[in-house]
Amino acid sequence: MPNDRILEQRLRPETMRATRWSLIFVICFGLLLGFAFQGTRGLWSPDEGRYTVAALQMLDTGNYLAPAYSPDEVNFSKPPTTYWVIAASVKMFGRNSWAVRTPYALAFLLTLLVLHAMGRQLVPQKPWLPSVVYGCAAAPFLAGNIVSTDAFLTLCEALAMLGFLRAAFDENERGRKRYVLLMWLGWGLAFLTKGPPGLIPLLAAIPFIVRRDGWRGLGRFFPLSGIVLFLLVGLSWYLVVVIRYAGLLEYFLHQEVYNRVFTAAHKRNAGWFGWIKIYVPVLAIGLLPWWPAVGRVLRRWVSAVRLGTKNEPSVELFLALWFLVPFVLFCLVQSRLPLYMLPLFVPLSLLLALELRDRVDLSQTKHKLLLAAWVVVLLAVKGGAAYAWHSSNDNRQAASELSTATPTDRYKAIIFVENTDLDYTIEEATPWGLRMYLGKVVYGIPWLAPHGGEALCHALHNEGKALVVVDPDLGPKAADTALAQCSGKVTELGTWRKNVLKLVEL
Repeated sequence: MPNDRILEQRLRPETMRATRWSLIFVICFGLLLGFAFQGTRGLWSPDEGRYTVAALQMLDTGNYLAPAYSPDEVNFSKPPTTYWVIAASVKMFGRNSWAVRTPYALAFLLTLLVLHAMGRQLVPQKPWLPSVVYGCAAAPFLAGNIVSTDAFLTLCEALAMLGFLRAAFDENERGRKRYVLLMWLGWGLAFLTKGPPGLIPLLAAIPFIVRRDGWRGLGRFFPLSGIVLFLLVGLSWYLVVVIRYAGLLEYFLHQEVYNRVFTAAHKRNAGWFGWIKIYVPVLAIGLLPWWPAVGRVLRRWVSAVRLGTKNEPSVELFLALWFLVPFVLFCLVQSRLPLYMLPLFVPLSLLLALELRDRVDLSQTKHKLLLAAWVVVLLAVKGGAAYAWHSSNDNRQAASELSTATPTDRYKAIIFVENTDLDYTIEEATPWGLRMYLGKVVYGIPWLAPHGGEALCHALHNEGKALVVVDPDLGPKAADTALAQCSGKVTELGTWRKNVLKLVEL
């Protein structure tokens, strides 16, 4: 075991007392940043509405196995963890934005606590420091208010890496076995949250162990008990749905793995320039206010390379691999979104904590005031997004406008007819969050698809009375032929955001 002071395991009694107080501080810090203004902002399309509507569909139907947008539209693009968590919160706290966003505040807080546990090992005199670095960084803070899979993925991967760090650097054999199981539990939860991308950090742990301990040393991190635990937690749902839904395995492998890695099918910033456009700004802005520390770390690494300094298999080297290996892979794959970077802020926070351990001291009044001032800035940004920024993608605002355009008691569902033949466009263009604010089932119909007319009629027969919202690019009479075939009574209701509104009763 390295003798570096960042791995010091035996703490003095006064340090242990400080650790307990630091834990209380991190909890209060996380509660403040995580829950302030949480739920005051409405759901924004497309992603926040999509994740929420799948959770509501589970609650309304009792089918927690197959995520779906509506009774006619399943959605297996993501595993169920995110939907389950949102559904549980809505079941407990009601159908409102606060209930939907509360799990994200909790995920933010729990990630801070995992970082505190890592800090006890890496910076034992200041175990709170990694949590403060992560919590104050702009990207993790802002992401804690966004409904997505990535906040939960970050927590699961951090939990797995906590187990790895303890197992890799704990001299106690009995404790090491326990932490290996924690590691595989984390990987199982990560896989159940986002599929194969959840295991990417494992690709950084393997070469580190091989370099430090050789190939034989790798065996103790892959015990049978750990593999079984991973399979039970991470793969059970996949096995059940693949057996129950024909063609799903091919969908997972082709659409969710091959297309995301090698093609631009998902239209998410593909091409050689895409990673620069998406990831560089996220890292640059997201690492505020820690730019000076980042600069010092980079200068030290550049000096080490220039001078030919040998990189020993230390914790700092592992943290660098934990960031660099996933980052390179994310740059290579052709599906790229800003929040893909969120899990990488965990190793970055630990690296910066090592750099800042002798520079940041919250016992000094100056540092306390600086921290308080930055927290005020962060909360002002969050409050501004909630009250001052009125996005056209706000589903709560859209629901208010739609209920003004026509009374909601006149229909049971809302059917959006879009000028497309692509299911992807339906996913992105339909304001799914209307379901929570209006209490109506929402459908999305790709009108130009071969089954467009049939899907419209089927949705109408499901509900009996529906508000049909026709894409203005289709023209006011585009859906009339299909509606006539559905044998329904059609009432023209005017327009909403240039869309044509039709009340249809069967």
